[in-house]
Formats: sequence, C-alpha cells, structure tokens
Amino acid sequence: MDISTQHIGLVTLAGPDGRAAPGAIVQDHYDIDGPWHHHDMHQIQYAFEGSIALEDGHGRHLLPRSLAGWIPAGVTHRDSMHRVRSVSLLLSPEMIPDAGDRVRVLRVSPLMREMIAEAVRWPLERPQNDTGRHFFAAFACLCRDWIQDEAPFSLPTSMDPALEAAVAHTRANLTKSSFTEVCRAAGLSQRTLRRRFRAELGMGWEQYRRRARLLAAVEALAARERTIAQIAADVGFESQSAFSKAFQELTGETPRAFRARAGRR
Repeated sequence: MDISTQHIGLVTLAGPDGRAAPGAIVQDHYDIDGPWHHHDMHQIQYAFEGSIALEDGHGRHLLPRSLAGWIPAGVTHRDSMHRVRSVSLLLSPEMIPDAGDRVRVLRVSPLMREMIAEAVRWPLERPQNDTGRHFFAAFACLCRDWIQDEAPFSLPTSMDPALEAAVAHTRANLTKSSFTEVCRAAGLSQRTLRRRFRAELGMGWEQYRRRARLLAAVEALAARERTIAQIAADVGFESQSAFSKAFQELTGETPRAFRARAGRR
C-alpha cells in the first residue's frame, strides 16, 4: 500500500467557480472503493444507514450511523461505500482553521445528526441563501468542539506489504485466525512479525485482533438486529462478559450503553 504511487491527487466535488463555500453532497447512489485522494475543503462523512469504511495514512476507520469521519482539507484518504444512505458535508478551510492533519472518528450526538440531515437542503453546487450561510456558520462553530471528542474506533495501518497482508488476513478471519496462519499470509517468521507489529503498529497482533473484533461489533451494535451475546460470538469473543469488558476498556462505556446512544434519533 503505497499512497505516493496510488494517490490520484486533488478531487474537487464541485467546481471551485460554481460552488458555495460550504455545502452537502448526498451519496446514496455511490458504489465505490475509492483511490487515495484529497480535497481542498474540510469534509464530514456520515452514513444514516449502513456504514462507510474510511482510511488515511494513520489508520482504518469504520463509520456506522453512530460515528462520523472528519477529513481536514489536504489530508490524503480513501473510502469505500456501497449504496449506503450517506452524505458528505464540505466546509471551506477558513471556516475551521485548526482542523488537524489527519482523519478523526467523531461521536455523533443527536444534535449533530439532525444538523447533518438538515444540511442536505443546501447542495454544494448551488448558490446559498442567507439561511444556508448562517446555518453552516453555526455548524462550523460547533464542529470546532465536535472534532475534539474523538471516538477510539480505528485500526493502525502500515505501508509494509508483509504487514498489510497480515492485517488483511486478520480482518478477514476474525473468529478463526491463528498467528501461525497470519505469519504464513505475511511470509514472515513469528518472531519477525511480532517485532514488526510492535514497531510499526504500536501494538501486538493479539491486541490488533481484539481491536478489529471490537470495530466489527460497532456496526452490529448500531444496527440493533442481533443481541449483544450474538454479536460477541459472531466477532470471536468467548463470552458476552469478555466482550463487554474489552468494549468498555476501549470506549469507556458498555456495549448496552453504546447501543442505546447509537439508537437515538
């Protein structure tokens, strides 16, 4: 995974001459695994239903309806969305000067969700009225606070092909992957792979797998279609109590509390 060779450069979602400073793009029809790219505006990505996969040079992020992605202007990223009901909000850089230099995962409060839904009244490519300008000014002001409250739902990534093969195998086999199989997929010895996980990802393989399992559980918790016990088993935890303990250690709240908050409309 080499961003420098696969990066297609600046992508403008509406022509600079014809767009308003801020605005919304409805993405319900998108069915893409996008290339690496960047924008000249700040971006919030949010899925009302389903989830979006978002990645930058620091990590991989899953965005179900309880979470949104914050992408500062100029930050190289790529995303995957497959006909989920979603939207992007674009803000000019001067509206939020201290936007950061990496993707962040944001907790979506009821107010934030309602404002994102309301923002689709003002598409990016159309001129805005006074109401739209005041709305996005208020939204940008609130964003300065929202982007400080990051949610810990991300996985570190690596540019190393062997490590990328190892983490890809781990994510694809959450309930049955063994370290021996992962080493085989990476083409490395156990000692070498353990050392590289620590050095480049900042965590051991077991910790990475546990984090990947918890991220897989987030989408299911937000969807509310299965019990917590079923979700725990589906993502590879030996019991609901073990899952609940790991989830609370990562997020500071229980799966039940997360599900209740994610279900608010």
